[in-house]
Amino acid sequence: MTHAAAAHPEPSRAPYEGNCPCLSGEQYGDCCGRFHRGDAEAPTAEQLMRSRYSAFVVLDADYLLRTWHRDTRPSELELDPAMQWRRLDIVSTSRGGPLDTEGTVEFAAHFRHDGERGVQQETSRFLREDRRWYYLDAVLPG
Repeated sequence: MTHAAAAHPEPSRAPYEGNCPCLSGEQYGDCCGRFHRGDAEAPTAEQLMRSRYSAFVVLDADYLLRTWHRDTRPSELELDPAMQWRRLDIVSTSRGGPLDTEGTVEFAAHFRHDGERGVQQETSRFLREDRRWYYLDAVLPG
């Protein structure tokens, strides 16, 4: 997801508890939380996509930057705490498995912002280097 928002200082945040925002059905700490903490690396492009979506939900800009490919990574990232990410739908995946070096994940991320509902749709491209997946860029529909 490429939604970096207006210049708001990142709030101090309490640890996220409950079901994982990626909608896996697992507890956050056992799902995307382990990637955010650095306890494990996402084994597939789809899992990295899910963990990056969850990082947007919990306002973890450090994780987003850490998993962004060096060739396309911005120098900083400010997240909008008013953006409420509601649901992630994975539309399709291509490659991106544990033995691949590239992959794509098409998704729809549903949100609310300033009382308005919306959907961000894109196809994200990922590269695997040194056994780690990185977000490269996005292709927007249209």
